[in-house]
Amino acid sequence: MKVIPRAARVYIGCALLGAGACVLPALRPGATVPWATVALLAALYALCELPAPRRLIGRVLGRSLPLGPGSFFPVLLAAALLLPPAAAALTAVPGSLLARVEEPPAAPRRAWRAAAAALAVWAAALTADVLGGPTALGRGPDAPDLPYALLPAGAAALAFCLVLTALDGGIRATVCGLPPRAAWRGLLGRSLTPHTVHGLAGLMMAVLWRSTYGPVAALFVLLPMYISCWVFAQYHRERAAHQATIRALVQAVDIKDRYTRGHSERVGQASVLIARELGMAEDRLDVVRFAGILHDVGKLGVPTRVLTKDGPLTPEERRVIELHPEYGHEMVRGIGFLGEARAAILHHHERMDGSGYPYGLHGEQIPEFARVVAVADAFDAMTSTRSYSRARPVPTALAELERCAGTQFDPRMVTALVQALDRHGWQPAVTADETLPGPSGGNVPPPREVEPGPVGAGPAEAAVTADGAARRAGADAPPAGRPKERA
Repeated sequence: MKVIPRAARVYIGCALLGAGACVLPALRPGATVPWATVALLAALYALCELPAPRRLIGRVLGRSLPLGPGSFFPVLLAAALLLPPAAAALTAVPGSLLARVEEPPAAPRRAWRAAAAALAVWAAALTADVLGGPTALGRGPDAPDLPYALLPAGAAALAFCLVLTALDGGIRATVCGLPPRAAWRGLLGRSLTPHTVHGLAGLMMAVLWRSTYGPVAALFVLLPMYISCWVFAQYHRERAAHQATIRALVQAVDIKDRYTRGHSERVGQASVLIARELGMAEDRLDVVRFAGILHDVGKLGVPTRVLTKDGPLTPEERRVIELHPEYGHEMVRGIGFLGEARAAILHHHERMDGSGYPYGLHGEQIPEFARVVAVADAFDAMTSTRSYSRARPVPTALAELERCAGTQFDPRMVTALVQALDRHGWQPAVTADETLPGPSGGNVPPPREVEPGPVGAGPAEAAVTADGAARRAGADAPPAGRPKERA
């Protein structure tokens, strides 16, 4: 059982005291409270949060319900629009206490959840009441005052979101010992959109509740709400599966060829910079990032002895290396969500003048994503520190890319990278296999300078010069006599 820190216990106690103060006016003798509405809404929220009904519906549908805490907040926001603040706060308590708790200790977690929900609903109801929300809803045959009713509903949803976010950040800070800035970072941004949607659904429930059709009609709002939650959860599950697939492939490449560890992620980062500068649609940015991250996946099909061989490669070994784009394309061919990224993996070593591989495409025949990744790949190869060469300054690398634009690289992509770096800069992370020079140098000798090789040398013989670096980036291999990096 996890021990709750003393600071967290005090924080939860204060929240419980605050929630008690909020609901107390509704419990005083003589208080005017529409208990029938309170009971119906509290029972409805509790029923939605109970695990048993979810399991029953899941068995009927043949799948589990992908709903988490907060999926039925529209019920609470409808209560905030229909009831006085103290009575609205009461509707959140039974469901919060009965909802399933994933981790022990259960009692403090339930108490905390009930207190936070009660405080948030109270704040939402008070905000709506100040803005005339109950009056704007209409009653019976009286039509609601639209669009004005959107104002108190939206303000109530915002108050609900702000209070929950503030309380959640506080509990993270006290339980996990996080600094305040880290505890609250990102909470509001992640919560604002869902709670806005919940507010609109709550408004629909409240309007139908007050209409001549009564509370039964309001229940139908929960059906589209559930469907939207299910679709949203399915989307996130699918996205998480995609990310796990990409991560597993990249880790496999990094394990096999430790000399390029981190290279794939940086190529993905640079590819997104180029694509965004070109004005590509947001839905394509993820795909081009996948293309950059996975451009080296074909190395899994290259024998390790070839990848890690010291010294020059034989012509046969070079031909094996040049098959890695085709290996990579074959590996990811069946992964449908990669889309255009598959063509980029196959063609990222093609050159604009047609002298690249595997098919010798030239110019516009080369897929757009492949031209993006080619520039990103070469840029990172020249600006990354490796055990066999020092990183080149970004201006030197960009100058070399510009010099090779039109022959090896697409000039549009090179220009886009230059403009993106002018705008955003470039701060690549240092990976585990990269060494930074320290005051004493440690036990690692500095990288050795390598004499220039012949112009047009192959992957293993390419020189570490401004000219050779860009040529080497086409195959992303180190100079002779050092372990090789393959793109």
